[in-house]
Amino acid sequence: MSCGSFAAMESAPANERPSLLADLKSAIAGTNADYTTIPLQRAVLLLAVPMMIELLLESLFAVVDIYFVARLGSSAVATVGITETCLYLLYSIAMGVAMAVTAIIARRIGEQKPEDAARTAMQAIWIGVLASIPFALIGVFYAKDVLRLMGADDWAIEHGYRYTQWMLGGNVVIMLLFVINAIFRGAGDAAVAMRVLLVANGLNIVLDPILIFGFGPIPAYGIEGAAIATNIGRGVGVLLQLWILFRGAKHIAIDLRNLALDLATIWHIVRTSLGGIGQMIIATSAWIFLMRVLANVGSDAVAGATIAMRVLMFTLMPAWGLSNAAATLVGQNLGANRPDRAEAAVWQIGWYNMVFTLSASVLFFVFHEQIIGIFSDDPAVIAIGGEWLWIVSFSFFVYGWWMVAVQAFNGAGDTVTPTYINLVFFWLIQIPLAYALAVPLGWAHSGVFWSVFVSETAVGLFTLWLFSRGGWKNVKV
Repeated sequence: MSCGSFAAMESAPANERPSLLADLKSAIAGTNADYTTIPLQRAVLLLAVPMMIELLLESLFAVVDIYFVARLGSSAVATVGITETCLYLLYSIAMGVAMAVTAIIARRIGEQKPEDAARTAMQAIWIGVLASIPFALIGVFYAKDVLRLMGADDWAIEHGYRYTQWMLGGNVVIMLLFVINAIFRGAGDAAVAMRVLLVANGLNIVLDPILIFGFGPIPAYGIEGAAIATNIGRGVGVLLQLWILFRGAKHIAIDLRNLALDLATIWHIVRTSLGGIGQMIIATSAWIFLMRVLANVGSDAVAGATIAMRVLMFTLMPAWGLSNAAATLVGQNLGANRPDRAEAAVWQIGWYNMVFTLSASVLFFVFHEQIIGIFSDDPAVIAIGGEWLWIVSFSFFVYGWWMVAVQAFNGAGDTVTPTYINLVFFWLIQIPLAYALAVPLGWAHSGVFWSVFVSETAVGLFTLWLFSRGGWKNVKV
């Protein structure tokens, strides 16, 4: 622990605890707080605020991106949607590794083993770099084939493939942004992750209109410009992450001794991440199937679903921030041998999440078409995207509980249980139901949306029940 104002703040007696404003300032600036000993409500605040802002910034990037791309037409939006569907496999690996890294580093920090945490962090970075290479090669050389396989229209294949090339070819920046921010979150340095995304996404927002539509001597690159802006913004973010990590954050730092490949540590991370990767692959492959069904319906269906998905991502990011705080608190408190405190944190955050997602549900129920209308003036796209938001509004508050419960499992290092849950509810329920409703019964895009409602409501209720049984408290990582 460092000396100074933060140390004094953390050691203050209960009746002299900092004010809410002081805590908010500490949450934004970063703090040396020990999240296993300070009052639980304060620990949630210090972690959740920067994590919520971090993910809100990430989703803001997605919303702004689609706002400008939508000006190029529904085929351009569909290109983005199809490319992102392919990137979901990459996201699956990145997020699976990130889950494991957060759990392991949080556990090591809770055990007061900063050297082991640093070793894990560097090996996770090596994993991210190596995992990105196959996707880059596929993107650079087979972009058109990927789009054709996913059912893209002629415009996307002939004019949008450069977007796919850039996004898949430069995927290492996406991978590392996920993994390194997971390092910071697991260590309790959530404010660092937040500031990195502020720079990365701020740069992307500025560059998006310039590179898409042109500005002065800079030519208009169209949809390709959106991908270039993304790569530049996230690339700068990764460089900033590495600079901070090697310089030393408040809870974790890497030095030259950690650079060498450590196969034992790599295998430990990979083994722990397999469940997380499985979770995400199951969920994203289900999404790929849904997008394939929507592509058969038409570009309007894909465009409407893509815009709705971006809106949902934007809305859910504060909820995911709260859920990520639960993962960190669970990991660190289990490491400090305080399982009851870990469980209490999850229930407290779950109630916060439910209130938030219930508020979002009301918004989607009342203003679904108006929200989609911000991004498109196509009546068909507005109707389809609005329908999805309306259907989602019925289950959003349950989904909020699922997010917290599943992150509690992941934070404990139990990434296998959520994998089995996803397998049942997404592959065995959502996919068959979506196909049955959309194709044989002729519900088209509506069938896809209702299948999502059924499966996500069911998975939320089941995961919460399973968490309440408490088996996750005994997991070792």
